[in-house]
Amino acid sequence: MSTLGRPRVHLRRVGSTNDHARALALAGAPHGTLVTAAGQTAGRGRQGRSWSAPAGSSLLMSLILRSGEFAAPTTILPLAAAVAVCDAAGPEARVKWPNDIVLPRGEALAKLAGILVEGRPQQGWAVLGIGLNVAVRLEELPPQLRDSAATLGRTREAIEPLLATLLIALERRLGDPVAQTLQAWRARDALREREIAWSGGRGRAAGIDEDGRLLVTLASGDRTALLAGEVHLES
Repeated sequence: MSTLGRPRVHLRRVGSTNDHARALALAGAPHGTLVTAAGQTAGRGRQGRSWSAPAGSSLLMSLILRSGEFAAPTTILPLAAAVAVCDAAGPEARVKWPNDIVLPRGEALAKLAGILVEGRPQQGWAVLGIGLNVAVRLEELPPQLRDSAATLGRTREAIEPLLATLLIALERRLGDPVAQTLQAWRARDALREREIAWSGGRGRAAGIDEDGRLLVTLASGDRTALLAGEVHLES
């Protein structure tokens, strides 16, 4: 059994599990404190994007992690978390850099889960937020999301057992050496050798470096490394 997830606060409805967990962290809640919710009214992902899911259909969680209690450096934390989500979601799950969990849909990639890490490194804590579509019916999502979203297609009763599986996977992956985390992430890389575009250009994805930056081979043959931002598959 994982030591993560205790104590646990479960809410029927909340603005954002990450916001609630941040408030608990600031109040001194211990490492491993878990906030879950059946529904969110202001769930969000990276770069302020909203996270939408019908109430009771997704695993919505945020963990308080305090430095010294886990091995993964802060910069590697999102990568380790992404691998853990893939472990729990199944063999088809892949990671779209930096930390979206996707399922292949033909040549496209459909988003199954998102990860958002926030916190105050100078105070030694972070909040790891995860939203995973477990029992979502795609037809219930807003029309603009249906083509780009994925779901495990399980029942709502599967959410709690999946949470237990994910907590065990997180504890294991957060304790892995960095080299092992990078190797596991690379094995799940959804973008490698695919043509991508981002705000600064386009090229062919070539994996990640030791700091988790996305390597891209440009048309000139030169290689660049992206530290952050959004990338898209070239159609």
